[in-house]
Amino acid sequence: MSSNPLVLAKVIGDVIDSFSGSVKMTVAYSSNKQVFNGHELFPSWVTTKPKVEVHGGDMRSFFTLVMTDPDVPGPSDPYLREHLHWIVTDIPGTTDATFGKEVVGYEMPRPNIGIHRFVFLLFKQKRRETVRPPPSRDRFNTRKFADENELGLPVAAVFFNAQRETAARRR
Repeated sequence: MSSNPLVLAKVIGDVIDSFSGSVKMTVAYSSNKQVFNGHELFPSWVTTKPKVEVHGGDMRSFFTLVMTDPDVPGPSDPYLREHLHWIVTDIPGTTDATFGKEVVGYEMPRPNIGIHRFVFLLFKQKRRETVRPPPSRDRFNTRKFADENELGLPVAAVFFNAQRETAARRR
């Protein structure tokens, strides 16, 4: 039995195939809410795009960041899997996503039914300006996107859980 949280939460399987991480990536939302695998963040905490830092590669290597929700419309019957939330390409190694090119703007998570996984995946590009955005956010497919853009398997990934907030939970 694997202790890898990406395996346990079926991120590996539902979203991407098994990979070995070779680069460290940190994701943090404005109120110093760092994303750790499987932790819950409230939708009200993630309304604006996070700071995503790439701790690896060098200024001559470039990365693509993808944020996706595989649990649409709900985790028990995700027949609309996946919904794309964000893509940033051409991020130089050792920098953060603000140095890249946002090709699909950040869309805040709005889970309606059940607990959703929101997954950040980092891919190493073969060269700059080669990644094309998908035609739609709906029914996005991370594997297909990676394949079409020759990205291979991710070099880093992290996910958080979120569910719809009630007025009582916001206090």
